[in-house]
Amino acid sequence: MDLKRLFNDDDAVSPVIGVILMVAITVILAAVIASFVIGLGDENQTTKPSTTFEFDYDSGDDELTVSVGSGKNLDAEQVELTGTAGDTPPDSPSDMKAWSDYADSAKSGSTGTLSAGSSLTLSVDTDYDISVIWNDPDTENSFTMNSDSGPDA
Repeated sequence: MDLKRLFNDDDAVSPVIGVILMVAITVILAAVIASFVIGLGDENQTTKPSTTFEFDYDSGDDELTVSVGSGKNLDAEQVELTGTAGDTPPDSPSDMKAWSDYADSAKSGSTGTLSAGSSLTLSVDTDYDISVIWNDPDTENSFTMNSDSGPDA
């Protein structure tokens, strides 16, 4: 082996290895850019809380009790009721009122923080159709937690 020739040799990496490295760099760069464009890099994705809502209709008194079953505590201002209840609030499908707004006029109710056992009793007709909606305070996302319809709906 000639050491002088080794030090003076100007040949670089073989052209095949050079092409492979360039293709690999291009693919990795394209994957990183695509993940940000598609939104895979977003960390602010909202999930629905695990809180459950239950409905109990009393046909004798035409009352609907909406209660919190189990799960994460929620702010009453972030939980809304929407739908129709006949002649009583909520008046139309487009109306949305916070849980605490109903708690003031309902027979029983909770304002502030909703936790397991919190309930709200509304007067309804037999053709009611009500949904419980949770609004994420950090984003503009909203989720339907549960809904219920009366026997004549």
